[in-house]
Amino acid sequence: MELLTPSIGLIFWTTLIFVILFLLLAKFAWKPILSAVNEREAHIEDALNQAKKAREEMAYLKNENEKILQQAREERDAMLKEAREMRNETINKAKEDAKLEAEKIIVSARESIQTEKAAAIADIKNQVATLSIGVAEKVLGKQLSQSENQNAYVDELIKDINLS
Repeated sequence: MELLTPSIGLIFWTTLIFVILFLLLAKFAWKPILSAVNEREAHIEDALNQAKKAREEMAYLKNENEKILQQAREERDAMLKEAREMRNETINKAKEDAKLEAEKIIVSARESIQTEKAAAIADIKNQVATLSIGVAEKVLGKQLSQSENQNAYVDELIKDINLS
């Protein structure tokens, strides 16, 4: 039971040592410990502020990147639209040019056909005239007294004539 009831001397010396230790700690260790704790607290506060700033800056950069991506998409869409329009214009222009060229070729062909047709008709007229004159010369050149002889002679001349 002695351990449970301390003596006055033990209490005195324990209190004295506690006070001396408290004074020594207060004089020499308390300020450095508090300054270290305050410095650590300031460092943690600064780190938290920097993290908050970094988070805000990352959010800002993310928003800026989204804006830039959106602008890039819009520019790409505009460029594609412009390219499609240019392609359609080029195709339409080529179709119009082809139509005009085809019409020119058709007109030229018709003119050529008309010219050759007129030349062929003129050549046929010349050949018919030449043949008619030849037949008339032969008929007139030979005097026939009978109409049967004349008919036979005309038939013979027609057979002799090569129409091709």
